[in-house]
Amino acid sequence: MLAARHSVAIIQSNYLPWKGYFDIIHDVDTFIFYDDVQYTHRDWRNRNRVKTAQGPVWLTVPVGSSTDRLICDVRIEEGTWARKHWETLRHQYGRAPHFERYAPLLREVYLERTWTHLSELNQFLVRRIAEECLGIQVRFRDSREWTLTGAKRERILDLLRHAGATHYVSGPAARDYLRQEDFDAAGIQLTYKDYAGYPTYPQPHPPFEHAVTVLDVLFHLGPEAPDAIWGWRQRAR
Repeated sequence: MLAARHSVAIIQSNYLPWKGYFDIIHDVDTFIFYDDVQYTHRDWRNRNRVKTAQGPVWLTVPVGSSTDRLICDVRIEEGTWARKHWETLRHQYGRAPHFERYAPLLREVYLERTWTHLSELNQFLVRRIAEECLGIQVRFRDSREWTLTGAKRERILDLLRHAGATHYVSGPAARDYLRQEDFDAAGIQLTYKDYAGYPTYPQPHPPFEHAVTVLDVLFHLGPEAPDAIWGWRQRAR
């Protein structure tokens, strides 16, 4: 008897990720946060972009510049960053059709809670946005749940085995280091996510920009946001 299909994605937690991140989450049965790996500076872990009249601008969580630490160990510096991020989002999107729909979640994140670690903040936001804002039904797990062996390619495969994966959905950048033959030998089907073809939607301050936080599509489309992230593919067939 064939094993039941169990699709898995493994990605480091990002701050307010773009829509493609949630597109992958929607594709799988289990999404694993991969935060017990090296932190990378000036990456998507602690920052993302919002659309403004002057073009995209960064929202950055202050964590210092050291890369000699794992993502899960990165501490957030004290300061006024949370209120500043809230004020930026309110200023740039306050008149968007669906800003008030998601404002309570953002007020909780930025005005009512205190965050000490980047991974905790990122995972909280990703889970809440996926489940409550986009209605994605998925099992979230953390790579720290298991004791893993090997490095890079081997560690990913070990994690997939522990998670009981039959299919692995990977971001396209991993083509540079993953090997198809390793997955064939492990009996795990490897698929690379294709981010091409996302439709545009009414977004102020042209030209249209896809590479911004998922909040952009949520604020402008509200309950119709899933259609702009993955539902459009059904119509394109």
